[in-house]
Amino acid sequence: MLKRWVDIVGAGLGLVVLSPVLLGLALAVRLESPGPALHWSQRVGRDNVLFRMPKFRSMRVGAPNVATHLLSDAEAWITPLGRFLRRSSLDELPQLWSVLVGDMSLVGPRPALFNQDDLVSLRTEAGVHRLRPGLTGWAQVNGRDELPIPDKVRLDADYMRRQSLLMDLGVMLKTVSIALNGRGVSH
Repeated sequence: MLKRWVDIVGAGLGLVVLSPVLLGLALAVRLESPGPALHWSQRVGRDNVLFRMPKFRSMRVGAPNVATHLLSDAEAWITPLGRFLRRSSLDELPQLWSVLVGDMSLVGPRPALFNQDDLVSLRTEAGVHRLRPGLTGWAQVNGRDELPIPDKVRLDADYMRRQSLLMDLGVMLKTVSIALNGRGVSH
């Protein structure tokens, strides 16, 4: 219950404080390429229930709806601004809305795409599916895109066993550090 209150207060404050940045990024995305500023994707949430998650659009309109690493030529789809947004993790900021409404938490396993059956299956086996997905997570700060799926699930399960507000604070602080240097992003 305390974690949910931290999520509500943190996401609410984040949306208010970052509103000029959010508006500026939305405008930049719209000016750079045709299409909406936000991309809403189907994600797997708590108890494997699907929800719609917003991100700043970092790819051209019409890009296939699969994980970026599964695209044969991901670089052809990613916009120049999108590359920066992904490296800095600024494309994730609209997910503060998902945290506020309860689809996500500030810290938890990153939500899988609806078609990432291998990841969803392994998380369900490990019981991780019972957690609310996070804006950032233990696996995120320990390798991000560089981690194979079984390692992500192992770290997600480790987080599930060890989670605490102190651990969440550490993950959030480490996330800021990683986002500033763009480490661990493959596309």
